[in-house]
Amino acid sequence: MAEGITIRQTNDRIIATIDGLPAGGQAGARPFIIPVFIPMSGCLHRCAFCNQTAITGVKPHAISPSAVTHAIDTFLPFVRDRGRTVQIAFYGGNFLGLPEQHLHDLLAIATAHVTRGDVASIRFSTRPDTITENRLAAIRDFPVHTIELGVQSMDDRVLARAKRGHNAQCTVNAARMVASAGYELGLQMMTGLPGDTPRRAIQTARKLVALAPDFVRIYPTLVLRQSRLAEAFRSGAFIPASLHETIALVSRLLLVFAAAHIPVIRMGLQADEALAAPGAILAGPYHPALGERVHSHLFYRLAKAALARAPRRSHASTIRVHPRHLSRMIGAGRENLSRLKTHFHLENLSVQADAGVTPHHLEVDIAPSPIALK
Repeated sequence: MAEGITIRQTNDRIIATIDGLPAGGQAGARPFIIPVFIPMSGCLHRCAFCNQTAITGVKPHAISPSAVTHAIDTFLPFVRDRGRTVQIAFYGGNFLGLPEQHLHDLLAIATAHVTRGDVASIRFSTRPDTITENRLAAIRDFPVHTIELGVQSMDDRVLARAKRGHNAQCTVNAARMVASAGYELGLQMMTGLPGDTPRRAIQTARKLVALAPDFVRIYPTLVLRQSRLAEAFRSGAFIPASLHETIALVSRLLLVFAAAHIPVIRMGLQADEALAAPGAILAGPYHPALGERVHSHLFYRLAKAALARAPRRSHASTIRVHPRHLSRMIGAGRENLSRLKTHFHLENLSVQADAGVTPHHLEVDIAPSPIALK
């Protein structure tokens, strides 16, 4: 049986579920994020994979207080649901690596909006090696709610080849300090880094689970222009993972986190104009809807596991899913159905949308039933 998938059988159907994934999805309503990009700011290391300008479209610079105010004022009108939590997020750099006065200036501007009631709190991403008692003390009086750590890997060999400048134990220490200080903890991991393998990525996921984060993000490695990986790619020293390999691996990672009831709030970089610009991505498993492709692959795995248990009484089978997951089950270009029909030598395979099926579950009829979609 595939890790993270449970199969049970009733008199007339086989039910496949993802262990730990709630019926309503992975998480409740997410906060509305007002992003403030500080690309490369506070970064003392140049990681092999990084080029924040290619990701955000913003050139490295010390962001000014007026730019922060402009970013916040630009996004606030888009908050339609006043009951939804709103957070100001500092992304793209090493936030706690900023000079202390600059750190305070940025937090003070964001805090003013919290005080006025425009937003609920502040969040930021930072490197694990910037989490110290002194740095946490420096932000204690500000309404920071969420701290995300750029972990990338929990394998020291992979971290060294990525030029991260810290080891896995540093992440363990930082995560414990963030959680002990009462902040919501987010952990970000990458796949496909130099020296990484699917086995090492799964081990990283399990080690992150042991740190009990409130959520995680998974970012497959891309070869971005003007990064160190770009040089390695051009010389043939680095070959990125394919999209097919990445979808399969990230789906396994998703199962690891789901089984531990840890939400995965993003898979892959956010699609935007900067990434879509010609030459921004030289190679790698980029897809603007990677998360959707991963979920579709998971439904393929669920169906495959369920159909393997179904009696071979005919050359036809019917799969039932919740209506909102119909397209995920069918797959892009009906890929999932084609693969399943070939694997199980089925002449007909149908998918029915059934509101009675629990979301993120799948049922295979083992009693005769009409075919709804061929």
